[in-house]
Amino acid sequence: MKLTQLKTSDGGLVAAIVEGDRYRLIPNQTTASLIIQAEASGKPLPHVAQSLASDEVVDGTPGIPILPAEVWACGCTYAPSAEFRDGETQDEGIYGYVHNVEHRPELFEKGASRVCVGPGKEIGIRQDSSFTAPEPELTLIVDSSGAIHAVTLGNDVSAWDIERENALYLPQSKIFDKCCALGPVLVTLDEIGDPYDLMMSCTITRGDQTTFNGSCSTSQLKRKFEELVGYMLRSNSVPTPAALMTGTGIIVTQEAALKPGDVVTIEAPQLGRLSNTAAWV
Repeated sequence: MKLTQLKTSDGGLVAAIVEGDRYRLIPNQTTASLIIQAEASGKPLPHVAQSLASDEVVDGTPGIPILPAEVWACGCTYAPSAEFRDGETQDEGIYGYVHNVEHRPELFEKGASRVCVGPGKEIGIRQDSSFTAPEPELTLIVDSSGAIHAVTLGNDVSAWDIERENALYLPQSKIFDKCCALGPVLVTLDEIGDPYDLMMSCTITRGDQTTFNGSCSTSQLKRKFEELVGYMLRSNSVPTPAALMTGTGIIVTQEAALKPGDVVTIEAPQLGRLSNTAAWV
């Protein structure tokens, strides 16, 4: 099942099942409230959504598919990310160590719904950064027990130059306004087949020029989803719903650092296309 949220006339959001280019409304619900109910009832998210959905199929304008209570992210889960970060910082070898050891992945809180934007909205470029770049990531939507209810595309927008100056600056590199894009839809795992065999791509365009194009497969992800979720929940009461970004295998170099007006497009055949324009924040 594919789910999203449609914009309402009063500026709110209402959950909907995606049916082609149209939608079945789920009145008085958001995707967050559906996941809360799925967790409480022990029923699959598609069952909960179908049981509450209207029979009428309507047109609508989709917004962000979910407003997570918290957003978490993982690092060094793909070899290119660890190698690039080791090569660009003064802290030689620490990222490769995290990638190669068998325990304790890199995890950090990215923020909450206030830093999130949906498809077509602006993503942020830090005013104090000369190398802010997108990080395309498969993103898990989980509940407080660690159950994975859906996945979506995510953009962990990051100020690479701030982190590479010193690893202790990671929070400033990762947390700022409009630093997380999610969308275009939530897709339940039963619909995508093997989640460890998804091809993701990222393109940056500046006017009619392509400044970057890259791709990777989730088959290159070193750690399993359950391991990443399990570490996020260790001694940590994460609210429902939470988004967990699983790391990137697509590395944007400084030559393609974001400038205002750049358009970042992240795609995966099973998950759709997430496109956002960059702007100063």
